[in-house]
Order: sequence, then structure tokens, then C-alpha cells
Amino acid sequence: MRVTLAQSLLAVVCCAVPLVGSATPWGEVKTPTVGAARVIGSVANGCISGAQVLPEIGAGYVSIRRYRNRFYGHPTLLRFIAEVGQAQQRLTGALLLVGDLSQPRGGLMSSSHRSHQNGLDVDVWLTQADSAATARQLMDHADDPPSMVRSDGMRVSTYWGANQRALVELLARHRSVERIFANPAIKLALCQSATAEDRGWLHKVRPWKGHDAHVHVRLACPPDSPQCDAQNPLPPGDGCGAELEWWFSEEARRPKRAIPGYPPAKPTKQPAACRAVLGAQ
Repeated sequence: MRVTLAQSLLAVVCCAVPLVGSATPWGEVKTPTVGAARVIGSVANGCISGAQVLPEIGAGYVSIRRYRNRFYGHPTLLRFIAEVGQAQQRLTGALLLVGDLSQPRGGLMSSSHRSHQNGLDVDVWLTQADSAATARQLMDHADDPPSMVRSDGMRVSTYWGANQRALVELLARHRSVERIFANPAIKLALCQSATAEDRGWLHKVRPWKGHDAHVHVRLACPPDSPQCDAQNPLPPGDGCGAELEWWFSEEARRPKRAIPGYPPAKPTKQPAACRAVLGAQ
């Protein structure tokens, strides 16, 4: 079966579209609202009320690039980070590098992401560090860490190894994770290394352009947030067949025509509850 460009993109349901200097009032708000945490709207058109702060350092992880003020999320997301950090440290002895979550009240960011709006997304870097000081030196005052993908985009680079593979599998196996976005070459490496008897976790790892030095992890809507808009279910299977092959095709690598509905237009109408969250004192 041939998977077309539009079909593949619709199956992924938009992870992130880089923004460059787009004005947004959400970045001007410095504190979350008070009260219980509630996820509102979707990852690409939503917000979060009562967001909690991810501590800068926790057991097994360090939160980097704190100057962005994007370290807020739903309690489920914070628990997930703590649990995965501890598990990863037991496996490798290294610290997980945790990047952007959401802004204090979620909403659209002025740069880097169109998603990350409702407190359920987090970027996890594939390079790890042996200390918080090393992590800050690596991430806060330099460019991104080395890419895990070769310059031709067809296979993983020499920076990809057993620790990176174990980390992605650990993330995917967590009960709260709905999907993970990773470079197609990373997805291919995972497909090739997984055993025939144990491939169910690969279902959550979705190929997406970029994401060669980090993966984007997204949790499912939590039970305490009825106003959270869930994404469409993922297609069945481990995602290692025709859908993945398409990403290495000429059509995917050098598209010659516009894709209807992509990039998605900026949302014109925000959830009413988000307008209240933005204006709350």
C-alpha cells in the first residue's frame, strides 16, 4: 500500500510547526493561575489552569534552558518526568535533560512550537549528562547537542547508541504516554533493533521531521480535565512498514507541491475557558 504525503501527515496529527517571533500574549504571563490543575483545549490550541512548576533538579533529571520560562505542566506530566528520570538513572547513571514543557498558563509560544500549549507535552533530549553543571554548560550556553541522525537524514549517526535507544523505549512504555515524535531515521533504528516478540511500544513512536537531537513526548488527556481535547487514535500496528518507508521517499524529502491544510492555520477561535485563564489575576 502506498502512503501519500497527506495521509502520513494526517496520521501523525501535527506535532510542532516552528514559529519565528510570532507575537503572543501568553508569553507575557509569568505565573500560573491558582487552583487545581485543569487541561483545556488541544495541544495546538489550548491552555492549562493551575499548572505546576517542574523543579529545576530532580532525581534522575535536570530541567534546562529555564530562562525560557517553559517549565510548567499538569501534575501527570511532572510525575511522568520524575518517574522516567529515576528509571533512566538506574539504567545508565546519567541525568535526563528535560527541555520545554508549557508556559505558566500554556497557550501559544512566540517561538519553537505550535504545540506544547496545554501542559501535556515535553521535549526530552537524547544527549545525557553526568551532572547538572554539565547539563547547563551543554544546553544553556551553546547550540543544540549533536544530532543523532546523519546529515543525509537516512540513518542514525554515530552519536546514537544503546543509551538513546533504551531511553526512547523507556519513554514509550510509560502508561501515561500517548505518542512520541522522533526523526524518521530514529524510528527506523528502533524498528530494526526491536525483537519480533516485543514490538508493541513502537506503536507510540511516530516519525516526524526534525527531532533529531530530542524527542517530543505527549501524554494523553488526564481524567481530571473534561475540557481537554484528545487527539485522534494512532493507526494500528508498529508503524515500521509503508508509513515509515514513505518518510525516506523523494516525495517526503523534497515535496514539490503544497499540502492541503499543512502547515495548519493558526487557530482563530480560542476556547472560551482559555480566555478566562489568560485574563485571571
